[in-house]
Amino acid sequence: MKCENRNLLGTTVSAPGSARVSRAGFGVTPKQSFLKILPACGRGKSKEKFAIAKTRSPACETRALPRQIALVAGALILATSTSSFAQADPASEPSVLAVGKVLPAVVSINTERVVRRTVRDPFEDFYAQFFGNYRVRPREIRQTVQSLGSGFIVDPAGYIVTNQHVVERAADLKIQVTTNDAKTHNAHYITGDDKKDLAFIKIDAKEAFPFISLDNISPNLLGETVIVVGNAVGYGSSISRGVLSAVKRDITIDNVDYKDLVQTDAAINPGNSGGPVIDLSGRLVGISSAKMAFTPQGVPTQGLGFAIPAEVVRQSVDGFKKIAQKKPEPKRQGASEEAMNAERLFGIQLQDLTDELTDALGYAPGRGVLIAAVEPDSPAEQAGIERGLAIYRIGRYDVGSVKEVEQVLNAVHSGTRVDFAVGVVRSRGRGQRVETLSLVAR
Repeated sequence: MKCENRNLLGTTVSAPGSARVSRAGFGVTPKQSFLKILPACGRGKSKEKFAIAKTRSPACETRALPRQIALVAGALILATSTSSFAQADPASEPSVLAVGKVLPAVVSINTERVVRRTVRDPFEDFYAQFFGNYRVRPREIRQTVQSLGSGFIVDPAGYIVTNQHVVERAADLKIQVTTNDAKTHNAHYITGDDKKDLAFIKIDAKEAFPFISLDNISPNLLGETVIVVGNAVGYGSSISRGVLSAVKRDITIDNVDYKDLVQTDAAINPGNSGGPVIDLSGRLVGISSAKMAFTPQGVPTQGLGFAIPAEVVRQSVDGFKKIAQKKPEPKRQGASEEAMNAERLFGIQLQDLTDELTDALGYAPGRGVLIAAVEPDSPAEQAGIERGLAIYRIGRYDVGSVKEVEQVLNAVHSGTRVDFAVGVVRSRGRGQRVETLSLVAR
């Protein structure tokens, strides 16, 4: 009987009663057990012995497989978890990406108007008891009322949509918007819709602005994540997050009914009005409009905010743009088209003190130029100059109009130091406070 023998490094080892073993490779290979000493081939007894590997039994192989699977599964889990940790970068979160997409188009809106109010002496009724029909002439006082809100640009030309109650009765008043890059621009009111609480204003600037497109709006699905962006309580670029809680809600505010609003539990605070509500793709869900702090019975509530749906906003903006095209853009009242030097060199926006403004502010007539705005981090702001003050003298020249200011500053170049007499001179000799500040042109 022929005996075939190769060492363990060879391909095949055969012997009486032994099994045929395949070469190890990329396949399933039976595991080898301990080395077993087998008798030599042939009839005769010989001391020569061969070391042959014997395969395990099927039962042993079955018991070994779960251990192999566990090891492979463990390796896969470790690789997956390592990959998950690597992807946990906050910059890649959908909410972060969505906010970064829309934030450049969100603005803070400040409006200012003069309100005339008639005040009656509270002791008038008391005097009437002793002096009969006692009547004094009622006093009329003027107050400057400011309001704060949010909005967002919907067209690169600088058209902004916001809430009507944010710019209410501001058609002939002062509107300023601050963009996300901290630049302040004057704006003017175009039109609005009281029933929908929507208004349309435009930035007075000839430049292209980032905007939120209304071509692709959110489907507004219940439960979807929504983000409120705006000027919450004066803190610009504030973010809050929640879900879309409901659609087609009707509410009543100051005896005015608002219908088909969307509801969210994301925080909507004072100042958020007019700002966008977006989804995780950066698409418009609606415009923040109101929140319910108490029920009609006086019970406090939480997480009840309301927004005007994006579809309503889109339809309204289409109509507003048609009105804007027919309506000529007004010139800024009292401002000169050449009023550039003061802003370019010192960061000051100026406005003529008209009779109406002088009367409303109580300033001495015929003197000075009103500071309408101060650019952040400009020479004027660093010197402490504030909006609402007046410039009465530049160098050795008295000034009483924007045109005169520009004529004086025509000879000023970058690096030139200029003295400004800034402050307030009250009418009727009621006092004045004017200081001379030295500014270096940038």
